[in-house]
Amino acid sequence: MSSAVNDSTKTLMVTVSIMLATIIQVLDTTIANVALPHMQGSLAASSDQITWVLTSYIVAAAIMTLPVGYLSQRFGRRRLFLWSVAGFTLTSMLCGQAGSLNEMIFWRLMQGVFGAALVPLSQATLLDTYPREKHASAMSIWGMGVMIGPILGPTLGGWLTEYYSWRWVFYINLPFGILSLIGIWLYVPEGETKKTRFDALGFGLLALAVGALQMLLDRGEQVHWFDSIEIQLYAIASVLGLYLFVVHSMTSKTPFLSPGLFRDRNYVSGVVFIFVVGIILLATMALLPSYLQQWKGYPVVTTGLVLMPRGLGVMAAMMIVGRLLRYVDGRIMIGVGMLLVSLSLHLMAGFNLQVSQSALVWTGILQGLGLGFVFVPISTLAYATLPAQLRGEATALFSLSRNLGSSIGVSIVMAVLTRNMWINEQQLGGRLQLTPDLLQAMPSASQVSALPGGVYQELLRQAAEISYVNDFQLLMWINLAAMPLVFLLANPGSKSEAAA
Repeated sequence: MSSAVNDSTKTLMVTVSIMLATIIQVLDTTIANVALPHMQGSLAASSDQITWVLTSYIVAAAIMTLPVGYLSQRFGRRRLFLWSVAGFTLTSMLCGQAGSLNEMIFWRLMQGVFGAALVPLSQATLLDTYPREKHASAMSIWGMGVMIGPILGPTLGGWLTEYYSWRWVFYINLPFGILSLIGIWLYVPEGETKKTRFDALGFGLLALAVGALQMLLDRGEQVHWFDSIEIQLYAIASVLGLYLFVVHSMTSKTPFLSPGLFRDRNYVSGVVFIFVVGIILLATMALLPSYLQQWKGYPVVTTGLVLMPRGLGVMAAMMIVGRLLRYVDGRIMIGVGMLLVSLSLHLMAGFNLQVSQSALVWTGILQGLGLGFVFVPISTLAYATLPAQLRGEATALFSLSRNLGSSIGVSIVMAVLTRNMWINEQQLGGRLQLTPDLLQAMPSASQVSALPGGVYQELLRQAAEISYVNDFQLLMWINLAAMPLVFLLANPGSKSEAAA
């Protein structure tokens, strides 16, 4: 009895420790966004320059996610975890203390380097800590941290910036990072280490492809996409790097990524699915804050409160799904979840600028429920038939796919939004006519001069309303198009394995 209690306590402490690390890393992908205008003034940076605070972190984290599997095998998962949490916590503090733009960009880049390993390591550790029949519960816990971070990030960042300072966006990581470090030191067991050859060429080629793609996605909107030679070069580098990586992997005796990963149907299908989930999750969260603040006039805090129920929906779904997966086929849960997400996006495609807060809340809850129903089964079924020794590499690639999906999703919807705004503005403007009768009816010259400006502002509002609706509709069709992928997933078989 005493031994069972001790094991239970140890499992709980391991879970809490690694989830603290996961949450602060995921939060940092979005929490700094709302603080950028304040940083810009404090660091004397231009609008183009300040975006490198985000770009440096995203690109560094994407590239350094790739070798997590090798590093955890070579140095041990616990040791890598400790170094990653310590480095991430220290660089968070240094970001908060940065006095110039160059300092901020450098420490954000280092923050991305250290933080890259936290999410894949936490997933692999939970899968190894919990027995196979409890993998669904473990992935529910892990999924809450991964999904809640992007949803609550803008809310928390806005609140800290509004009432304290933008520097607290980074300082808030310190207490949680220290607690996580202590917990990992005390409770996470040492893992086996294995000396294997590091495929430096394979890593370099894949890092070139991923890094160039992230730069393309992050910088494209600012420099007008493929009209810019910069974006063209990123595209060439990404395609060339990926092509050479594939050729090298097919001819190398020890490729950078184990071929066994790509022979597992469930894992490959899970990676594709999580890519789609990444598109829907962050793309929606990129659209709604600007929609609410710029066009509906909501303050930052109100925007955060309206968006928060989406996170509550995610948490509720994950708690339910973690138990249901023991008795229900995971593929059915994924199908139900994707239908709920599609329904929420269909309802959002009917929004206008008079939409009520209750409608925003209920569509958010509905979408959160759908994402929760999709995320947990994917995160468990993906590893159902994968050998345990491949988990280190597998979790890294899984996290990378989710992040790339998020980056691509945000880039697509923002590019479509900008383009549609211009098109709608021109089309609506072409239909406006100020007739002589209307001008004569105006009682004063001041009102006459004010009329075109007011009309133009209303024209912009209507153009924006149509553009946002088009984006929500686009996301709905992307989600529906991905639904047939559920048939690629295999049923683990027996009831006892359904949770895995």
